[in-house]
Amino acid sequence: MLKEIIISIQSYFKAHQFITKHRLWKWILIPGIIYTILFIISMYFFGKTANNFIEWISLKTGLKAWLDRTHSGFLGFLFTLAALIMWLIQMMLYFSLFKYIWLIVGSPVFSYLSEKTDSILLGREYPFSFKQLLKDIRRGIRIALRNAFWQTVYMIAIMLLALIPLAGCATPLLALLVECYYYGFSMLDYSCERKKMSAPVSIAFIENHKGLAIGTGLFFYIVHLLPVIGWVLAPAYAIIAATLSMHEVKRDEE
Repeated sequence: MLKEIIISIQSYFKAHQFITKHRLWKWILIPGIIYTILFIISMYFFGKTANNFIEWISLKTGLKAWLDRTHSGFLGFLFTLAALIMWLIQMMLYFSLFKYIWLIVGSPVFSYLSEKTDSILLGREYPFSFKQLLKDIRRGIRIALRNAFWQTVYMIAIMLLALIPLAGCATPLLALLVECYYYGFSMLDYSCERKKMSAPVSIAFIENHKGLAIGTGLFFYIVHLLPVIGWVLAPAYAIIAATLSMHEVKRDEE
């Protein structure tokens, strides 16, 4: 799995060279700018909602009042740490839901970019078919909804685990791995669909190559650490990198 994670991360650097060489910038910048605007607006409101939820649950459970009565600095520290962890996990959950909405809305562009990358790599043109495009979009939406459901189930379980002092310290990392896996999964499925894999076969294939999915999602998050420019580039770079990594893995298996 480590080898596949390395392959997927290296594919992001190859994606930059690929985009520059084949002049794909218009397919990167326009969707990326729209994504960035929606991302900034969404994360602002997500942050406020996360704070309000933590305050609400601490009041409803009586935890805040109990802590005030104990006058324990150590318990107060544990509560603050648990609240911070829960806030981080909530933000990951909110971001994942935003991301899946973007995957659904942007599925025509992602499908085109994946196909265009594949076309250049193989040196052949895929004839345009509106029927096939609609099929690709429906497939992308179904996979995004499936992944959103399962990721939400896991994230809620992780959020509950975060309430346990000390044991909850590991939950942000666990949540990040889950988030990376399911995002990378959605990016890789475009290539699987083009190879005529059915949804169950695609699911089985990606589960056997978890490293590709985790690595694709992980570097997507790393790119987000670059304010604005990283947000603009991350979505399209992820789909092209996923397509390049699929080619490399398939070549190694042959």
